[in-house]
Amino acid sequence: MTGGILWGGRFSAPPAEELVAFTGSLAFDRRLLGADLRATRAHVRALARAGRLSLDERDGLLTALADLEALAAAGTFPFDEADEDVHTAVERVLTERLGDLGARVHAGRSRNDLVATDLRLWTAEAAGELADRARALAATLAVRAEEQAETLLPGYTHLQRAQPVTLGHHLLAHAFPMLRDAVRLDRAGAAAMARCPLGAGALAGSTLGIDPAATAADLGFAAPFDNSIDAVADRDFALELLAACASTAVHLSRLGEDLVLWTSQEFGFATPDDRYSTGSSMMPQKRNPDVAELARGKAGRVLGDLVALATVLKGLPLAYDRDLQEDKEAVFDAFDALAPALAAVRGMVATLAFDAARMRAAASGGFLLATDLAEALVAAGVPFREAHERIGELVARLETEGRALADVAPDEWASLDPALGPETAALLDPGGAIARRGLPGGPSPDSVRRQATAVRAAAAPGRPPARD
Repeated sequence: MTGGILWGGRFSAPPAEELVAFTGSLAFDRRLLGADLRATRAHVRALARAGRLSLDERDGLLTALADLEALAAAGTFPFDEADEDVHTAVERVLTERLGDLGARVHAGRSRNDLVATDLRLWTAEAAGELADRARALAATLAVRAEEQAETLLPGYTHLQRAQPVTLGHHLLAHAFPMLRDAVRLDRAGAAAMARCPLGAGALAGSTLGIDPAATAADLGFAAPFDNSIDAVADRDFALELLAACASTAVHLSRLGEDLVLWTSQEFGFATPDDRYSTGSSMMPQKRNPDVAELARGKAGRVLGDLVALATVLKGLPLAYDRDLQEDKEAVFDAFDALAPALAAVRGMVATLAFDAARMRAAASGGFLLATDLAEALVAAGVPFREAHERIGELVARLETEGRALADVAPDEWASLDPALGPETAALLDPGGAIARRGLPGGPSPDSVRRQATAVRAAAAPGRPPARD
């Protein structure tokens, strides 16, 4: 090694300070340390299998690497400001401790295949953690949904009251997307572990007899690389993680938006727990739903990370280009934005206090059951388009009179429409309207309970990922 870099032999002068400052990546890729040590251990064993290290040399390197792993776990790994990246740091420390033996560890590999391997290992672990957090949020939504299976709530389209549903049904409408996101995240983790790049070298492998298949098995990959050029250039797995993160962030943002609305005084459907609220530095009365608001805001960051990496990749020639250094900050940032957001929103959902009376009042007034009246006409043989028009005209008339459906007396219905009679009043109970919608996936209490059971089962720890 020359001056803390791995490539200085053919140069007659050290790199300029500006170059070092611009190209160095240790500030962010140091979080690959655990993966780099793991990949280096596998490579040491590969070198020994290829006869490039004796058994004693192999064991000496593995012992030193175990010591470095302990330092990494304790947060005391001896990084140096002169280290260009995490790979340089690991090789430098090995060389300082073992002399020439440490300097032999890089034979048969390049930083190109090493960083691709490291990032795949890190991505698989990160994807698994995010998937677990998404499932945990889905399970919490399901628990709250079961509690609120009979709590009336107005359902909305265009943010206008549309039809009565239940709070449980609405909460589950956020839970199912979280389950789908968990599947996408699991799939991204599997994609990261599908092919092992280690052994591809800079782009064309090496002549040292290293067996990529054995290395892949050693590290837990499904298979070795198919093509050595593709192995070092491929970042599809990182894009898959970012796409799954983007989907999760979007769904989390939509949940956050509902929470912001519900906890506003205008809606008044819910109150956040003090542990998941913040106050104002000026207005002492405020209780702000900052968790939900930040969940919305983080989505923009995560979407930007996906676009950033896709933009980097779109114009790159094969094989490796230094532009690929930009992959790590994107995936790290997406993880850092999403992981705490999932946990915090889960806590907020778990502790929300709901105002059932306020929601019931909102679900009971106005014209939310107009569709039920139109369907009553259909049941009496009226074509739906005609039924739709007749009930629309009835609603317009009542609006002009300043009345709602609940204000119509039983004996008045026949004068409003010849197909309606006193029995129509029985259709105007929102609880009854919901109970009539017992179809699978519908808002009836029994259906909500079945859905909640399905979500909790799908979100159970250790359950094999389902297809979305």
